[in-house]
Amino acid sequence: MGAKDGRNTISAASGLLNFECPRSVQEVARPSDRFWRSSTRQGDSQEQAALRLEKMQGAVRTLLECIGEDPGREGLLDTPSRYAKALLFLTKGYHANVEDIVNNALFHEDHNEMVIMHIGYIPSNTVIGLSKLPRVAEVFSRRLQIQERLTKQVAHAIMDILKPQGVAVVMESSHLCMVMRGVEKTGATTLTSCMLGCFEQKSKTRNEFMHYVGVNR
Repeated sequence: MGAKDGRNTISAASGLLNFECPRSVQEVARPSDRFWRSSTRQGDSQEQAALRLEKMQGAVRTLLECIGEDPGREGLLDTPSRYAKALLFLTKGYHANVEDIVNNALFHEDHNEMVIMHIGYIPSNTVIGLSKLPRVAEVFSRRLQIQERLTKQVAHAIMDILKPQGVAVVMESSHLCMVMRGVEKTGATTLTSCMLGCFEQKSKTRNEFMHYVGVNR
């Protein structure tokens, strides 16, 4: 990914893929307040969880039948259950509560330097335990997602919980839809960012963060 004439490019190793957008990094607009809290599996009872699993297993059996397979044959008998449980695990972010994860790992500290983990924030007297940052990101990544929304959700969750001077989140990903099918460009990557507070308002602060995470390209 590189900059050309002040614009951002998404490039493949072959140089054949070239998508341009109007900013040096694709910035995401601010969504409605506290939108990141949405979750549909929190508070499920054991009965509800069992019913959900049963419905998913039935759906997998239907899919197997539709492609011409027999879900009752040896080798596929346990597939609906395994697939359903795997999908529930991969999407367990719907079952998690970010505030529960953060819990009491907030500490009052007179610290005003930048904290960097590809998630950066400048505190307002409160810092968070470093292990909580990747866990917050994991909650939202284990949902059906697009990269732009994931970037926003992580940034706004941290902003809402910590209330810092600013939050910056930069995400760079390789998408299988571009690698395994369609344009089939294995070297293609997509870079998104969400800048809030002082990172959005002050170019010097934003550029310092970008320098630390190696995005000055």
